[in-house]
Amino acid sequence: MAGLADFFQGLLLSFIPLFVALDPIGVLPFVLALTHEMGASERARAVRYAMLTALALGLAFVAVGKGVFWALGVTVDEFLVAGGVILLVLSINHLVRGKFVEVEPAVGRQAIGVVPLGTPLIVGPAVLTTLLLLTDQFSAQGAVGIVAVVVAFLLNLIIAWLILGQANRVAGVLRAGGMSAISKIASLLLAAIAVKMVVQGIQGIMATL
Repeated sequence: MAGLADFFQGLLLSFIPLFVALDPIGVLPFVLALTHEMGASERARAVRYAMLTALALGLAFVAVGKGVFWALGVTVDEFLVAGGVILLVLSINHLVRGKFVEVEPAVGRQAIGVVPLGTPLIVGPAVLTTLLLLTDQFSAQGAVGIVAVVVAFLLNLIIAWLILGQANRVAGVLRAGGMSAISKIASLLLAAIAVKMVVQGIQGIMATL
């Protein structure tokens, strides 16, 4: 009975910070911006690849993330800088050239679902850091605590998929003109978020020196 109570407590305490870190509603405009030249089926496929990427990355990080970072000598702050630089380059490319990436017919559109949608937009440094902190926090409860964190992560991904799955409906309402305007605004916001990520990462690195 105590184990069940620990599980639900860990589930609740893990679900809320992960939901804030994932922020699927905030990610939706960027999904629209990155896929505004795609058809409905291609957009749905890109979202599916993004969610599968987010799932694989999150679960892998829970399992071996700390060990991999340690083996590579990479810190979360350095990952934050790398993710920020990627987003900044993409946003600048869109503002200057009108495209986030040069999309090849099939492979390129699928790649958008992996990077930058799957990571670092859906599961990026904020989510990975939250997962790291939560697994450390609830590891004292043994397997029950880790399972609670994983279930909370999976529930958040399901919610995110349901929200991002509405991208086609939103795109249908906005039409081409609205999608183009949204994509330009989103690219500016994405650049600002990228700069913030880089600054936070550099501050974290400097604090450890």
